[in-house]
Amino acid sequence: MKIRSVRAATAALICLGIAGCSLLGQFRHAPPPPPPAPPPPAEPLPVANERFELDPGQDVVGVVQVVKATKEDTLTDIARRFNVGYEEIVRANPKVDPWLPGEGREIIVPSQFVLPDAPRTGLVINIAAMRIFYYPPAKRGERQVVITHPIGIGKVGWRTPEGVTKIVRRQKDPTWRVPVSVRKEHHENGEDLDPVIGPGPDNPLGKYAFYLQWPSYLIHGTNKPAGVGLRSSHGCIRLYPEDIEQFFNTVPIGTEVRVVNQPFVFGWRDGQLFMQPFDVLEDDSRDWKKAQKKLLTRSLAARLRQHHDQVDWDRVGALAHEPHGVPVPITGADTGLEQVLAAAPRVQNVLPEGSTWDGKSDLPMDEGSFKQMVSEIEPDNGSPDAPAATSAPPSPAGGGAAAPNPDPPPPKKGS
Repeated sequence: MKIRSVRAATAALICLGIAGCSLLGQFRHAPPPPPPAPPPPAEPLPVANERFELDPGQDVVGVVQVVKATKEDTLTDIARRFNVGYEEIVRANPKVDPWLPGEGREIIVPSQFVLPDAPRTGLVINIAAMRIFYYPPAKRGERQVVITHPIGIGKVGWRTPEGVTKIVRRQKDPTWRVPVSVRKEHHENGEDLDPVIGPGPDNPLGKYAFYLQWPSYLIHGTNKPAGVGLRSSHGCIRLYPEDIEQFFNTVPIGTEVRVVNQPFVFGWRDGQLFMQPFDVLEDDSRDWKKAQKKLLTRSLAARLRQHHDQVDWDRVGALAHEPHGVPVPITGADTGLEQVLAAAPRVQNVLPEGSTWDGKSDLPMDEGSFKQMVSEIEPDNGSPDAPAATSAPPSPAGGGAAAPNPDPPPPKKGS
């Protein structure tokens, strides 16, 4: 019996030993934990949207981009970062609060442009788009280039004139000679302006100005950059400070300036005809509601009218009814605004490489200051002295962001 008990005990010990070794082996050779999930791929950097080289017959430049707002961002911040105007970015994002877009909210950057239907030479300004296009003289064998920037234009009652003029002189640190009509307007609003304002931070012309053959109308900078992309002047065309500095150093005296009013522009890209719709200006005398198709057909350049039958006019009507300022194909496959935006690249919300702005100077103003500026530039249409909305701009005109434009002295020969 004792022998049997010893044998049983020995067998039990051996079994326990084997089991323990087995468990120990499992412990020693346990599989390693799974590696951490790789971080999501970084969004690509944004594409610069200011300078483009053109292929023959190219009508559309740039690309629509989508960014995510940060906690601190407003739409004016993003607009300045991507060199677009206030109305441009608000139009492209109609359901977004301009001052509280919300952290992580996707923001459409309307950085694709259909070139205006106009000769591609000198400066071309589309006041409906609130955008200027510069075509530098191209050397033989080189591709044509276009440089584009947002602008501010004349407010209602002080329209920016249409037609063709040219640059007759330019001035760094210009002096603003306030027109009598503008001083009168400000006096009636409780503000007395000095007849002459010299260079400095209070000068609505900014640091650089081009004087045109049209008396009293200028292309100039501004001391209130947040007003770029608005109807904010007394007729002049104003740019962000960095954009007018670029033009001041590159655009020669004598350059032709052509001002057009094209709320709907058309152009080819990749075998499809695109339409870029903007808001019709309040004082546009054309009846776009009653004669929309007729006027839209006229908006097609002569070289495009042969494709009239290929146009999806229902799509055109829908785009014209709710313009977002984003180019959308109107021929070929049934591709609407939603498909265009869904396919737009999602990019980092950083300053694009090659931008004229340094990302630091003249930061956009806060909501309160912006609203005060807008209230200053809104015309009092209820006043008997206010110019009619459809009238020609008063002379002299002029204008800075929330302030009036200058009455420049006659240009000197050779200046």
